[in-house]
Amino acid sequence: MAYSGAVKVGGPADVHELSDLMISKVAVGPMDNNAYVLRCRATDEQLLIDAAAEPHTLLTLVGDSGLTSVVTTHRHGDHWGALREVVDATGARTYAGRHDAEGIPVPTDVLVDDGDVITVGRVELTARHLVGHTPGSIALIYDDPHGAPHLFTGDCLFPGGVGNTWGNPDHFASLIDGVQTKLFDQLADETWVYPGHGNDTTLGAERPHLAEWRERGW
Repeated sequence: MAYSGAVKVGGPADVHELSDLMISKVAVGPMDNNAYVLRCRATDEQLLIDAAAEPHTLLTLVGDSGLTSVVTTHRHGDHWGALREVVDATGARTYAGRHDAEGIPVPTDVLVDDGDVITVGRVELTARHLVGHTPGSIALIYDDPHGAPHLFTGDCLFPGGVGNTWGNPDHFASLIDGVQTKLFDQLADETWVYPGHGNDTTLGAERPHLAEWRERGW
């Protein structure tokens, strides 16, 4: 069955099979958070994006291959609720944006800055620092050498708009400027977007609405 990215809490994971990388998406917790397990097909090393909730669900998805690292996209509690249990069970190395790490109660092993590269096996993910939803949110880009890029956006970009900035015009301007210059201006329409909640999208599907988002202010 083709990957759709449509998952529900309590339901099965959906798996996006790429040439060099397997991406397993699952929904967990009371806020319907998405968590993503990335497995390098050459080495079987695995990386988890957002240990959000339901540690048993996440550890079952990780399976016997173990977990090399966990990246937390930002400091909000619904994105790290299972982090302690997952790290204790796997010994995984923790990554988070430099300016959000202080708000995550599990110690961050590696502070991530804009442009830093995080590896899982032979696969490289490039971090983009985005300010507005939180001070230190990061998105991760996998520039697939065999096809379109893949973009993990946390709560900075969703189908239909950027993340919540709670009516703060400066925070909104910072977030939408960052999303436009670091994501839309750099990546092709075919780029697949994996958000922190809800269904996936593509940059091409969202690009025509950027001016509309700016006008409405959220």
